[in-house]
Amino acid sequence: MPIAVDIDVMLARRKMSVGELADRVGITPANLAVLKNGRAKAVRFATLAALCEVLECQPGDLLRWEAESAQPDDVPRAATG
Repeated sequence: MPIAVDIDVMLARRKMSVGELADRVGITPANLAVLKNGRAKAVRFATLAALCEVLECQPGDLLRWEAESAQPDDVPRAATG
């Protein structure tokens, strides 16, 4: 997925555990783990805002875009014949 999640970086900088962050944000540790590990399909703005408030950071400190590398099947092939 081209969106990378850096919650673990901010947790380390703030010397905070996943459990503490989940409690302070008001989500389950399991849901925070899904988001932290990049397996979430979506995140509510309210949750993102709460994460930023607790971690004292900006959304861009938690989320970043990474270009996906082109796979051989993604490259158009010349027509033969």
